[in-house]
Amino acid sequence: MENRNRPIWTAIILLSGFLLGLYINKGVRRQVNVEGASKFDEVMWYVGNDYVDVPEEDKLQDDAIAAMMEKLDPHSAYISLKEFNEVNDPLLGSFDGIGVQFRLEKDTIAIVSVIKGGPSEKVGILAGDRIIYVDDTLVAGKKLTNEDVMRKLKGPKGTKVDVRVLRRDVEGLLDFTITRAAIPTYSVDIAYMLDDSIGYLKLSKFSATTVKEFKQGIGDLGSQGMEKLIFDLRGNTGGYLAAAVDIADEFLPKGSLIVYTEGRNRPRQYMKARRRGMLEDIPVVVLIDGESASASEIVAGALQDNDRGTIIGRRSFGKGLVQEQIMLSDNSAIRLTVARYYTPTGRCIQKPFDGDHEKYLLESFERYENGELFSEDSIHFADSLKFTTPKGKTVYGGGGIMPDIYVPLVDDSTEYYFNRIVNKGLLYQYAFDYTDKHRQQLQRYKTVEAFDKGFAVTDAMFDALVKQAGDKGIKGTEEQRQVARREADILLKAYIARDLFDDEGFYPIYAPMDEVLQRALQELRGE
Repeated sequence: MENRNRPIWTAIILLSGFLLGLYINKGVRRQVNVEGASKFDEVMWYVGNDYVDVPEEDKLQDDAIAAMMEKLDPHSAYISLKEFNEVNDPLLGSFDGIGVQFRLEKDTIAIVSVIKGGPSEKVGILAGDRIIYVDDTLVAGKKLTNEDVMRKLKGPKGTKVDVRVLRRDVEGLLDFTITRAAIPTYSVDIAYMLDDSIGYLKLSKFSATTVKEFKQGIGDLGSQGMEKLIFDLRGNTGGYLAAAVDIADEFLPKGSLIVYTEGRNRPRQYMKARRRGMLEDIPVVVLIDGESASASEIVAGALQDNDRGTIIGRRSFGKGLVQEQIMLSDNSAIRLTVARYYTPTGRCIQKPFDGDHEKYLLESFERYENGELFSEDSIHFADSLKFTTPKGKTVYGGGGIMPDIYVPLVDDSTEYYFNRIVNKGLLYQYAFDYTDKHRQQLQRYKTVEAFDKGFAVTDAMFDALVKQAGDKGIKGTEEQRQVARREADILLKAYIARDLFDDEGFYPIYAPMDEVLQRALQELRGE
């Protein structure tokens, strides 16, 4: 038995050795052809020339570069040619498109609002319209993503796109030809007066147009009698470093250090206030939260370290790394971390990263789990992370900007029912559906002020919301429903106002239930 099987195993071993020898010999021979190339180029050459099937070389390179960037740190990234405009447009201040805000509603493109003076408004597109066809292609019911829709509607300035829309109470589909144009994007969400002396300005990002928008907003508030300012950076994930420096400059005396950067191949660079700012003499409160990152943290850190104003809210994200965007030969790009930035006291506020990207990006859930969002006492900093400002205030590095005044989330079980309705998106959905159904009647409110005075959430509206929540398995006690009724009076009304007037409608109506904003008002009023 043993002797009978030996020839078979010998043949297998000899064949394996032959194949291994062939592989090694081919490797030596091929290496001559790629002499001097990097290992990456070498592998790509072999795949391109010897792989059993025809490979998608561009996709392989894209995936390999993306994986390479991911191994470096959480913020270095590869931007493919396909993604380039999508990633960069928000920071450029404009993009070419048709000028609408939309949402996907039951697999249909629903127009939420039309930009004033934009190409869609000029041809007669209205809020509430549903786009059914784009260039003779049916798009309704096709399970498109937001990215799919943007790729269909955006395009070079001057090009045309045909759309067919469904409009409530109009029979059949309406045909429009829209000529794409440059559509401005704004970083100042809103600037308005909270009372006779306190102004409020909310900034969503630091883009190419941010400084101009900011100065215009501050100028408008100044003309209305602003003597104090609440500067809201909550949810602002950052943007251009230069814009952050210019904004901080408006608050600080000439010569004040704003930030400095340093990297292995980037010598230390100091950025200071270069001129007299518009806001040097105005009391200011800056609002931050766990989504305030990067450029937002530079501004908050600069003001905090220079003992300028008060930071209120919750601990910021903790991004202390600086990226440069480097164009590649095919017009794709990489955003490569080239330096760390430091606040004026020398703090690096970059939070720890152990190589686990998901854990890093979802660290906010850890803050929730460990109780930080509900109690300042749950936050602990090592002594080595303590720094001192010129006036002796203790500030902290190593994981975001810790506010001067911490405002925790309210841990109230009576709000659990309402919070579930909000977090499941049911309140937002109800507001959209209500506005869509009653748009004609709601158009009698020509201003936010008129809407605020004349519109109220009725018991019938709340009962309908409760029924929808119950249909989704969300039920509450009588006490919880009473709390939800009070909260819905403000938040549901604010969402409807947003559908009618955009952010200019939402924020003034929502302000009374914004606990961080209310704490800022107390601080500025000395209450």
